Amino acid sequence: MAAEPIPFVDLGWSYRELQSELDEATRRFFASGWYVLGKEVEAFEQEYAAYCGAKHCVGVANGLDAMNLVLRAWDIGPGDEVIVPSNTYIATWLAVSYAGATPVPVEPDPATCNLDPARIEAALTPRTRAILPVHLYGRAADMGPIKALAARRGLKVLEDAAQAQGAVCRGKRAGALGDAAGHSFYPTKNLGAFGDAGAVTTDDPVLAEKVRCLRNYGSRKRYYNEVQGINSRLDEVQAALLRVKLKYLDRWNAERVRLAGLYHRLLGVESGAPVPDLVLPGVPGETGHVWHLFTVRHPRRDALQAALAAEGIGTLIHYPVPPHLSQAYAAAGFPRGAFPLAERIAETVLSLPLGPWLKEAQIERTAAVVRRFGAGEGSATA
Repeated sequence: MAAEPIPFVDLGWSYRELQSELDEATRRFFASGWYVLGKEVEAFEQEYAAYCGAKHCVGVANGLDAMNLVLRAWDIGPGDEVIVPSNTYIATWLAVSYAGATPVPVEPDPATCNLDPARIEAALTPRTRAILPVHLYGRAADMGPIKALAARRGLKVLEDAAQAQGAVCRGKRAGALGDAAGHSFYPTKNLGAFGDAGAVTTDDPVLAEKVRCLRNYGSRKRYYNEVQGINSRLDEVQAALLRVKLKYLDRWNAERVRLAGLYHRLLGVESGAPVPDLVLPGVPGETGHVWHLFTVRHPRRDALQAALAAEGIGTLIHYPVPPHLSQAYAAAGFPRGAFPLAERIAETVLSLPLGPWLKEAQIERTAAVVRRFGAGEGSATA
């Protein structure tokens, strides 16, 4: 009898685990009679700010808007440049482009896949206004040298914290490591809503107030519009549901860390027979990791993915096309080979199933298929 499939993600898991609390939050929302920017959003903003260790949180519609609104609130726009990773999801670049500014890519540290602080300074110009590091896959970027460089050059630092809710870097959580942070609560995130949702965190009260204005048509008082804002408000019902899930985030992150450790023991040097050519994600030191994704690299990535699929094991590629080679940025004129590290990562990266809904046996089965592939078995499935 065929083994049960192992899905890459199980979006229904959190509802099954927290059904009574989530149902009560939904009932409370419907009974309130207030469905936009009400008490649930206010309460979530306070609770999430406290969780991150930031003074302010502003709920918005999604993570892309969160970053874009911060850049707009800083008056970053046409003629300005923002340093971005060459290896990231395209939303990071789009936030800069939507503000009218120019994303300037910098290559990653091959060991972490995060923005390499040592490469940033060479990319700075008189037009550079901000640095936008991403805490990719759940690993906090190396913020110490990034912030030091920004301070020397008078630049803002905006974290893309979409994948790193709860990650700690040198004693501070993602969301409180830069001048501001953009968060996504897309359903697959470690703290996922039941639809699109996002937030901005910052210690700057002026910035927070500007973002509050911009998210609501540029208005602080109904029908009186100060600037040309947009409609990007965190849904009241999503805030109510996120408040429930926030209470469990640390526990769920701890389970991700535990299961990631199991992968390392089964596939790495500790196993006694590490898989040839397989590059495992490094175990972080001072830059913490909440393992939003367990992303490996292999030169025969497509064949490995096919071997896992043949055994009913779901995987995803994060991400197959680096932004500079996407059609969306064709006008920028970046040739293939312009950012070889990002391109190599895109060609070799593969995310294995990981999440608190998984059992140890499922991790063990996934690792066994990877080991068989590394031993030369199953390669014919490519």
